[in-house]
Amino acid sequence: MSVAIGSFAIFAASQVSTPGPANMALLVTGARYGLRAALPFVAGVALGKQLIIWPIGFGLMQLADSTPWLFATLKWVSAGYILWLAWRVANMRLNTDSEAKAPGFWAGLIVHPLNPKAWAMVITGFTAFTAPATPTFQATATIAAILLASQVLLHPIWTYGGEQIARTVAGTGFERYLMWTLAGLTVASVLFVLFGGGTS
Repeated sequence: MSVAIGSFAIFAASQVSTPGPANMALLVTGARYGLRAALPFVAGVALGKQLIIWPIGFGLMQLADSTPWLFATLKWVSAGYILWLAWRVANMRLNTDSEAKAPGFWAGLIVHPLNPKAWAMVITGFTAFTAPATPTFQATATIAAILLASQVLLHPIWTYGGEQIARTVAGTGFERYLMWTLAGLTVASVLFVLFGGGTS
């Protein structure tokens, strides 16, 4: 196959299932509002990665060769957004408010375009699992489908996990430590992508 489907599927599942900015956002949203209320946000997060995959597949990375400063700027702006998100997580509490409204589809849609881990994951898919002569549409559609399938399966699990955690620790002395831990994992995932050259 022009795209190493089996290998990439394993890679995609491992990356989508591990802690990162998107999964931390899903976990916290599930903890704050519950899985059912968070489903539009989950759908937005899952589809938001498509906004990265298709432009990269159709040559966006060629632009990086001619204007590297643009991509460097975008990388640091994205990192800044995720760090701001981590700060909000650190200061958030899980005591749910029945009047509060969960973030919706459009809020979820921008999570991955501003997520350095997502960019690294998609670029790795094209560079490490795709043969050079693969037709552009075939490669892009295959990578897009595999990542979407992984997200549809795994993102709700993270969100539901947050709901279950909230039932255990909300209002207890462990709540503050949990939120700071989640924020710390979010920051660590961004720093690893920025300075470690990894994809997780």
